[in-house]
Amino acid sequence: MTSAYETADFDAVVVGAGFAGLHLLHSFRERGMTVQGVEAGDGVGGTWYWNRYPGARCDVESVDYSFGFHPDLQQEWSWTERYATGPEIHRYAEFVANRLNLRDLIRFRTRVESAVFNEVSGLWVVGLDDGTEVRARFCVMATGCLSTTNLPDIEGIGDFTGDIYHPGRWPHESPMLQGKRVAVIGTGSSGIQLVPAVAREVAQLYVLQRSPNYVMPAQNGPLHPEQLAEVKRTYPERRRMSRRTRRGFPLPTTVTNQPASSFSAAEQHERLEAAWAHGGAIFTSTFDDITTNPDSNQVAADFIAGKIRGIVKDPAVATKLIPTDHPLGGKRPCVDTGYYEAFNRPNVELVDIRETPVQRITSNAIQVGERLIDVDVIILATGYDAITGTLNAIDIRGRRGVKLRDEWCDGAMAYLGLMAPKFPNLFTITGPGSPSVLCNMFVSIEQHVELVFTLLAELRQRGAEVVEPTQEALESWGERVADIADSTLLVTANSWYLGANVPGKVRQFMPYAGGMASFVDDCEALLSMDFEGFTFGDVASYSEQEAAAR
Repeated sequence: MTSAYETADFDAVVVGAGFAGLHLLHSFRERGMTVQGVEAGDGVGGTWYWNRYPGARCDVESVDYSFGFHPDLQQEWSWTERYATGPEIHRYAEFVANRLNLRDLIRFRTRVESAVFNEVSGLWVVGLDDGTEVRARFCVMATGCLSTTNLPDIEGIGDFTGDIYHPGRWPHESPMLQGKRVAVIGTGSSGIQLVPAVAREVAQLYVLQRSPNYVMPAQNGPLHPEQLAEVKRTYPERRRMSRRTRRGFPLPTTVTNQPASSFSAAEQHERLEAAWAHGGAIFTSTFDDITTNPDSNQVAADFIAGKIRGIVKDPAVATKLIPTDHPLGGKRPCVDTGYYEAFNRPNVELVDIRETPVQRITSNAIQVGERLIDVDVIILATGYDAITGTLNAIDIRGRRGVKLRDEWCDGAMAYLGLMAPKFPNLFTITGPGSPSVLCNMFVSIEQHVELVFTLLAELRQRGAEVVEPTQEALESWGERVADIADSTLLVTANSWYLGANVPGKVRQFMPYAGGMASFVDDCEALLSMDFEGFTFGDVASYSEQEAAAR
């Protein structure tokens, strides 16, 4: 029989050249498979290529926000700070691409417009914006969870004659903001990072806040040579431990596996103080029931409220900065340096747009209630169409022309966050139903990439040509993801975890909230049961099914 793969241009096409894309390109090539990467930007780095706004910084410690699959990478690269800046992370991405010689595998400045499965050939036909196509046996979407910007529909926004920026598409040559009147709309992670950085250089900064968020101090600082040497010496064990934690990185001593009620009020305060002094979003794990027990959550939330009142000098402003509409952790906890302190500056004003909503934008101002705020620059820190936005923007069609966006119209879910029924040989790295944004993305990426190649090895072992999950497996997994989320307080907030920031998007908690260790256990258990939930077949059977259907 003639191989259905003879007309393939490549064994695999990888969409995206962020960290997931780079790992995949290397892994395909190391296994002797041909691969083509496709990237919309003109460089590597994904999220860190596009997000170049002032103050951009990772909220996972840099020594853990890095690859563990290649020993040389972790030994040859040295981070300079505890929490790396966006530019340093982007330099790390370039280092990885150069060190592993990956650039020649990538078509830059090229956007994927469609990906269609051909049931006769068993190939994915990937349509590009230059009018060409790439045919491959496997199609891997490494498009990232926070790639598609969410832009608000505000009346008159097109009339504004000043500059408008979104953090996710920040100019590579940073704009001159000195001496200007700037408005930041949104106080999620990017807005919170922007505020202290921008406040230092502008004449006037207006922070338009609809919903305040919880912000923990980074307690950032330089990494000393002896610290780095110790980390590099213990990297193998550190990486192993990371997969056995909820968050995907080693836990500090401030974290306990006991509920808040196990401690007296004085002991609770002492532990929270220690967690605050340690720094980072791990503060939300100080007690093991902060995200499941309302009483425990309130203890930690009240502690943060006290910190805000102690930092912000104006009591009225401090009160407005204290969240009241969601539990701690219900929205992505933010990590920064100097956010609350920025509101003590004379050139920074907090504008409560929940109390007085934005009415419209004019040629040179934002109308809030009856007030006109004159501005030269507007920064739309309004977030992203998270997890599914970029996937839904591509015309992805599986068996019999079924569209992925139609399959997800009532809620997005992928089996193990990786595959969807009716879409053979299509993989979604850190897709809906995986831990992704709830933990260290590098650990999520590496575990998912390994899962892809475990499936491909099984495919080869069985002499099969295509793999996909069953509908029953998808539904069962979706129920598990929902049940875990429903057991937490995370579902009680209108967060982007549920798509609540995008008008018209189905409200559904998309990430797997059980933690990295539990997810790894689930995946290993299912694979050990003869790859429970997956079906393996050949192209001929698909051709026969298609012919019968017609």
